Amino acid sequence: MAHLSDSLRYPIPTVAALIQGPSARILLVRTTKWRGLWGIPGGKVQWGERLEDALRRETREEVGLELDTIRLLLVQEAIFDPQFREPMHFLLLNYIASTTMEKVTPNEEIVDWAWVLPEAALTYPMNSYTRVLLERYLQERRTAAE
Repeated sequence: MAHLSDSLRYPIPTVAALIQGPSARILLVRTTKWRGLWGIPGGKVQWGERLEDALRRETREEVGLELDTIRLLLVQEAIFDPQFREPMHFLLLNYIASTTMEKVTPNEEIVDWAWVLPEAALTYPMNSYTRVLLERYLQERRTAAE
């Protein structure tokens, strides 16, 4: 028989952004949550919070940047993925965003960070969800250039 607490469990909505700075580089961050793999700033959506507001808040909290443009690019799902520090079920709402700032002010969650050219970012050991987002972003850029 299922416990009451089991019936109240739901996937956790999260927001994250591939952020492009003024020099056309993108921001990658490394956290302990993803077992040292590189990723992008983001986090959980709070109760009653709009998605874009959550993205702006998480970006400010984690790296101290203000976002200008924001566009949803991809929705992914992570279910009990061993890349994450504990078994979780996330709905990953992945955005593309821009900022005019490049001075990163990392919080305690961020172990390291780097502004890199998008193509060079593919050489970083990143979590698979960030890699999928980055590849989609690069594919979209190539298509737009044709």
